[in-house]
Amino acid sequence: MNALASFESGRSEEIEWKQLWSLAALYASIVIGWIAYHNYQPKLLTQFNFTEFSLLLLIVQGVILAITPPIAGKLGDRFRFQQGHRLPIISAGISFAAMIFMSVAFTLFANPNEVFKWILPILIIFWLIAMSIFTSPALSTLELFTPVEKLPRAMAILTIVANLVYSLEPVIIDLIDYLGAPITFMIGGVAVFASGYALQKNSLSLFKSNEAKPKTEFKLDTQRSEYGFILICGISLGFVTTMLFNYFPSLLGAKLSSLTNGLDGKWLLVAMLVFSAVVSLPISNSVNKYGTLKTFWVSTVVSLICLGLLFSINSQWLLLLTMLIFTISFTTQSVSSLPLAIGRANYYEKVYCVGIFFSGVAIPDGIVEVIQGL
Repeated sequence: MNALASFESGRSEEIEWKQLWSLAALYASIVIGWIAYHNYQPKLLTQFNFTEFSLLLLIVQGVILAITPPIAGKLGDRFRFQQGHRLPIISAGISFAAMIFMSVAFTLFANPNEVFKWILPILIIFWLIAMSIFTSPALSTLELFTPVEKLPRAMAILTIVANLVYSLEPVIIDLIDYLGAPITFMIGGVAVFASGYALQKNSLSLFKSNEAKPKTEFKLDTQRSEYGFILICGISLGFVTTMLFNYFPSLLGAKLSSLTNGLDGKWLLVAMLVFSAVVSLPISNSVNKYGTLKTFWVSTVVSLICLGLLFSINSQWLLLLTMLIFTISFTTQSVSSLPLAIGRANYYEKVYCVGIFFSGVAIPDGIVEVIQGL
């Protein structure tokens, strides 16, 4: 605990950009990993005659993504005070995830027979656990190298990265289809390990350097973590995100077909994500100005109103205007939600509360995927 106390005992006005970009690179590899997973999971289940387990796997996936982040957060907080930082749990999760990536790749290369093919669904479950183990502790490092007042700006960088990667999903899917499953999973393992190693190396230097400027204040924190509030923040963002990715392409493609000459709805989603990336930094300034609490709740209400309008109105120009407003409100939610959750966490439970937040984010998507799989 002394190492942590000495590191987190002062203040700094600047973001540690090397660490932030390392985290952004890791976040990008996570997003690409999820794109590859969602693309290949149904194909692999069909290829190896496991389609009857599709619903069961969706249920297991939802449970894993809901319960693993808080567990990983608890472990991360324990390492914070036993070893001075949370990097061991991040390192273990990244190594585990990379190993599972490689195991899936070599399993597919070997084209397993009837007996050994049963290892594939087990590896898929392990992969889900591995990706969940390090994601919350890794993203919780945001508060280590970012001053509290600049957390929205740092979150805007992560939002830009994630939305740009998601906007490239059609291209990424074409690329991974061209490469094939074995090579895709092999590259995924290398990408996660390399970006994770860079984050560990750069973050660990903060604890070892005598000149490192800490970003959070060490204090005796007696406030209680607002678990319910943090969970609601995550569920709110997760619900809006789930609706965006699961329903918008078909909905907008159908309602705007005459205006867009039959353009596939996925490209309208791409346009929204690119616009979201463009406005993320300006929106982070507004979040700083008006505060995370106010901007989060206002943007959440606006997003929900826009969702209702998008599903109920048919005027194409009004739909376009609603899409624009929704994209701005969704971006504001994305930028303000995690900093707000971190601010409502007790000092000694930072990583655990980040885990609760991401558990909330995962719950709506898990429910929707199970419903769609029925």
